[in-house]
Amino acid sequence: MEQQTSLRTNLQLGIYKVIDPVVKVFIKLGLTPNAVTSIGFALNVGVAVIFIFGAEEGNRGDLSYVGWAGGLILFAGLFDMLDGQVARLGNMKSTFGALYDSVLDRYSELIMFLGICYYLVGHHYFLSSLFAFVALIGSMMVSYVRARAEGLGIECKGGLMQRPERVVTIGLCAVLCGITSLYIGGDYKIYFPGTKFQIFETMSIFTIPIAVLAVLTNITAFNRLVDAKKSLMEHE
Repeated sequence: MEQQTSLRTNLQLGIYKVIDPVVKVFIKLGLTPNAVTSIGFALNVGVAVIFIFGAEEGNRGDLSYVGWAGGLILFAGLFDMLDGQVARLGNMKSTFGALYDSVLDRYSELIMFLGICYYLVGHHYFLSSLFAFVALIGSMMVSYVRARAEGLGIECKGGLMQRPERVVTIGLCAVLCGITSLYIGGDYKIYFPGTKFQIFETMSIFTIPIAVLAVLTNITAFNRLVDAKKSLMEHE
């Protein structure tokens, strides 16, 4: 767990070095941390719009909407880091700002998954839409367990599938799905030899990671609950 935390911290520090010049530009432009958070939220609304538009106007084999939505997910996720750095480097930290950031992060994730579920249902990926909904539940519970534990005075930040990991996984796989469809087609399928049982299709590049997220997010939430219980018992 300590090695995982250390790796994650070092990765964050490396990313901060890259984005700090952008952060300084934002500060010079007069953008507040709350404004940056709001921009990130608006971008996630755009993600949902792309998915919904793709469900209504696109066809099952056209995965370009998935690719564009993935790119916007990654871009919007960048603002999750930018707002914190704007607060730190601009000396604009506030208790309400931290609360505002957390609340809009939850709304952003809910809206993103709304778009994903709408797209999957719209193109008849019913099982994948179920996994997406379970992933949404797990994502919310990962955040809720941490918030509830910290409200009881217990630090609870561990786990594999925290928000940055979720954003990168969904965004990157969506982009790869969209790009791959340009080369092999959106309707490419692989069947189990000698049968009509389908074991892979282009969309699987996006839907399989969502299924993995559905499992890992809920495991992360449960592990946080167990860790919080141990910490509470030590304090009693």
